[in-house]
Amino acid sequence: MGFIISKENNQTYKNFVNQNLYEYNAMHFPEDLNGRYEEVNVYLKDESGLVRGGILCEICWNWLEIHTLMIDEDLRHSGYGSQLLAEAEKIAAERDCDFVKVDTLSFQAVDFYKKHGYEVYGTLDGVGRDFKHHYLKKDL
Repeated sequence: MGFIISKENNQTYKNFVNQNLYEYNAMHFPEDLNGRYEEVNVYLKDESGLVRGGILCEICWNWLEIHTLMIDEDLRHSGYGSQLLAEAEKIAAERDCDFVKVDTLSFQAVDFYKKHGYEVYGTLDGVGRDFKHHYLKKDL
């Protein structure tokens, strides 16, 4: 039997790979954590309903993973990022998560997360040649 390696954007194949990995992982996690997956997306909107920022996360087993936190540039340093982060952490705590994890680049929000109690547990140098990629965690 022969095999080929193919590069293609195919949602069906992607779902197959993700589902099989999920099922494999589920065999190794405690039973009470199985099936714990939930998207957590919180948005900042103006009075007209226009999205001006948001935090996009997912609960996976016993943690919340932040994928994206963005505030329109003219609203930064106004406390909205802190409010979005606090809301996501509150949801994670209500869902019995043990910790939150996030990654950010050195020119992005590493100091923001540190200010909110996150600790760097890993760093990659040379990202984009001149930057660092920080991995942070906060216990709940």
